[in-house]
Order: sequence, then structure tokens, then C-alpha cells
Amino acid sequence: MLNFETAKELLAKYGQSHILEYYHELSEEEQKNLLSQIKLIDFSVLESLKDKGNEHAERGKFVPLGATTIEEIAKKKQEFTDAGIEAIKAGKAAAVLLAGGQGTRLGFDKPKGMFNMGINHEIYIFQCLINNLMDVVKQADAWIPLYIMTSEKNNKDTIEFFKEKDFFGYNSDFVRFFIQDMAPSTDFNGKVYMESKSTISLSPNGNGGWFSSMVRAGLLSELKDRGIEWLNVFAVDNVLQRIADPAFLGAVILSGSESGGKVVSKAEPEERVGVLCLEDGRPSIVEYYEMTDDMRTMREDDGRLSYNYGVILNYLFSLKKLESIVNEQMPIHVVEKKIPYMTDNGEFVKPDTANGYKFETLVLDMVHKQDSCLSYEVVRNNEFAPVKNPTGIDSVESARALLIENGVKL
Repeated sequence: MLNFETAKELLAKYGQSHILEYYHELSEEEQKNLLSQIKLIDFSVLESLKDKGNEHAERGKFVPLGATTIEEIAKKKQEFTDAGIEAIKAGKAAAVLLAGGQGTRLGFDKPKGMFNMGINHEIYIFQCLINNLMDVVKQADAWIPLYIMTSEKNNKDTIEFFKEKDFFGYNSDFVRFFIQDMAPSTDFNGKVYMESKSTISLSPNGNGGWFSSMVRAGLLSELKDRGIEWLNVFAVDNVLQRIADPAFLGAVILSGSESGGKVVSKAEPEERVGVLCLEDGRPSIVEYYEMTDDMRTMREDDGRLSYNYGVILNYLFSLKKLESIVNEQMPIHVVEKKIPYMTDNGEFVKPDTANGYKFETLVLDMVHKQDSCLSYEVVRNNEFAPVKNPTGIDSVESARALLIENGVKL
């Protein structure tokens, strides 16, 4: 536990001493909560304000990256699967669920994974994911350690929900929860906002902070003690994704790659997805808005788009490589946002326009730190059903239709 004097020194270092301005007016419980918030924050992100982060940093030279295609995977499916099952049985693989967000865009003020996808009976997003992982547990006849990253905001609700639902049949001895590191929100001058006298304005530090958060939570020694060599990291909102997929795991292991990324062929050149490619000879992801018209429409001799393989935030990383890069500075993305805050006279304000910055790291930047990444194509309708909006594209509606298409009873 951080004490007052240590917190005071830390905040002075970053010019944020105002955070403790009302400390001695607070109750003992409020003081404890404020110090615990300060402990969770990585204040070094504030340094990125000097150049407004890396948003406009010059990118390198992009080159298309092919994939191990669905057709190629089908021919070697048994070989890949056997290698993956062997690794799982040997306890070398674990899964990491990124579940720090709320279901705000769905009109749901709870952890997103608690959203009910059912029509005639209850089946939650978390439940869909556990069911998918259970398929592999049964196939391999071995439990797979599952690490669930929450946020300070939704940690309590998430843990209580899993306990209430008896972990949806998963062995709770193999489930660990950890809280994502938080980043402060600031005004345009870099002064950290307060939401109240005892509460700092915080937001999760982006999906690229998952491994450093695991390390800060003290889980690295556990991973090593368990003999884990591979971590399959995935986002909460894709209800169809295969987790700790033996064929994917086996393909990456047999390829000798340091990492792997599941991808789907783009539905059309204009689809707004990040694409796995090479940048200055290293694996990377080029965002839709970074691509030129020529890049979007370029085709190979067989007619396939050159920049064809869109990422679905399902990656496999080598623990050994992650450990070697964990202390390297990840690019910080500085984003202008509307941030509720407490004024100097104690009034709480919800602004109508952007009034400051939030700081994020992105998992796509972690990919670029790898020496190699196997691009592994999956069937879109079988493994890609993101739940981002209530209706329309990538919505509750579209995901329900795909779940039904794949035999899930709603």
C-alpha cells in the first residue's frame, strides 16, 4: 500500500501535487481509496504530452503480408492440431481475456461481458467465451489457465458475476483476475483532472497495457512456475472466437514464429479494419485510415487484395519475448476526449466538447515489437462476431444471427 509521503513525492515529480490538496479533509476510507488509485497509475504517460504522443509519428515502409490461408490450414489441420494439443497438455498455453470495458455503447451500465445475448434464455457474452474455451478443454482433456483483465471500475462486478454463475462450469482454480493499469486524464495543459476531492479522473491504459498490467499484478512468477510459454490474448466482444485454438497454437509453434495473429479476409477494399502487414521488415498493423487508395485496392496475381487480412484482436505471444520487451516504452496514443471533472470550487462538470487528453497503449504496437508473426486466416462467419453496437454492423443483432448460424441456441 502506498503511503501519503511516498505519494506526495511521486506526484511532485510529475507536477501533480494538487491531487492531494484535500487529502486531510477526507475520511480514512477515502484516503485509502485515493492512495490506491495513485498506486495504479502510470504517471510516465504524461511525458508523451511533450510531442502529443505518437499519433502523427512517421510510419515506416509498408509491404503486404500474406497469410496461412484457410485452404492451407485445412491440408495441415491434423498436424497443427496435434502440436497444439501436445502444448496444451504440457501446460504451455494460457488465455488472457481483455474485459476492462463497460457496455456503454450497448446502453448497458455494467461490464460488457455481462451483457445477455440470449433471446429465449439467458446466455451472456462471458458465457459464450467460456463455452468456446470449454470446447478446447474437452478436446485436449486439460484445463487451460485463464487470466481475466478487468478495470478498477468493473473488477468487483466482474468477479461477483463469475462467482454467482459458478464460472459457467469452468474450473475456478484455473481462473485469475487482475486489474488493468490506469492512466490519468488531463486538461490541455497536462494537469490531471479530479472527479471529486477523493477521486482522480482515470481510464484504462488501452489494450496494449495487458502484459505490463499482469506483471504489475505479480502474475509473471505464476506464469513461469506453471511452465506457460504461450499467451493467447483476446478481446471480450467477439462472441464466436476460438480461444487457445489448438490448430492456431500448433501452426505458430511449428512455424517457429514469435507470435501469431488470427485474421479474416476483408469483405471489401473499403472495410474499416486494421490489416496485418510488414513495416520496415517487421510485423505490423496498418490502420484503415493510414492506407492510401492504392494500398486499399492493390491486388495480387490471383486477384486477392494485397492488403487483405484484417485483424480480429486474437493474438498468440511468446512469454519469453514478452518478458524481454516489457520494460520497453510502448508508443502512447494521446486522444482528445470529453472528460467530466471537478472545478476548483468543487463543482462537478460534464463538458459538451473535448476538454483534455486520455492516454492509451495499443496491442497493435506490441505486434510491431515482434521479430515474426504468423498471419493465420479463419472463416469470418465461424470466428468473427463482434458486439460493438446495438444494431447494424458489428452489433448485438448481427452477432446473434451469427451465433444462431453456428448452432448456438439463444
